[in-house]
Amino acid sequence: LHGIGSGSGSWLMQLEAVARQSHRVGVLAWEAPGYGASTPVRPLTPLATDYAARLWAWLDTLGVRQPITLVGHSLGALMAASAAVAEPERVARLVLLAPAQGYGQADATLRQQKRHDRLHALQTLGPQGMASKRGAAMLSSHASTQQLTFVQHIMAQVNPAGYTQATHLLSQGHIAADLKLCRAPVAIASGRTDGITPMAGCQSLAKTLGVSWHDLGDVGHACPLEGAPQVNALLGLTDRVTA
Repeated sequence: LHGIGSGSGSWLMQLEAVARQSHRVGVLAWEAPGYGASTPVRPLTPLATDYAARLWAWLDTLGVRQPITLVGHSLGALMAASAAVAEPERVARLVLLAPAQGYGQADATLRQQKRHDRLHALQTLGPQGMASKRGAAMLSSHASTQQLTFVQHIMAQVNPAGYTQATHLLSQGHIAADLKLCRAPVAIASGRTDGITPMAGCQSLAKTLGVSWHDLGDVGHACPLEGAPQVNALLGLTDRVTA
């Protein structure tokens, strides 16, 4: 499950890893409701539960009934955590990459400011402008030009209406509350140079929950791309698995 300024294409390196492997593992990368050609959720100011319900309906349509490893990156972590609580028997493992924790428990003024800042940037810059201005913040300073171009390409395709709904989710979300109810094994991972969901916050969340934190190295927020080898190993998408 991808982040707020992203899409299913952000999992390209994981999909390519599956194509190269000798053992069989299936990977599904969704477009969140309101992204790509996906139908938005109904509420204009949705909660994580609205996205969770759509996730399970999507997997039902695809005939996926066996327990899965559910992976959420950034905002997708809020959706994934809610989904794991809603259908616990269907989640064998929950992996949260650079998880956004949400502002649901923050001071009302801060919560409103964070929401306003994102929506103002969308309204004034548009998806293409946001991609040009914010794309570099998704990566470390030593990321390649190709990685930056790819991140900007994905971000520029964001649907404004879907991004607006996702912004409301972020402002109301509280991932720790869901994770405290989660019955599946949980792993949290992030990069050392992530300026969007800093390492210290991810480590603190893991410590609070009593779960493992995995170091993805000197990579930025777009860790499925920039830290692909480490992420793929964590997810078991390489022939030689490490955890």
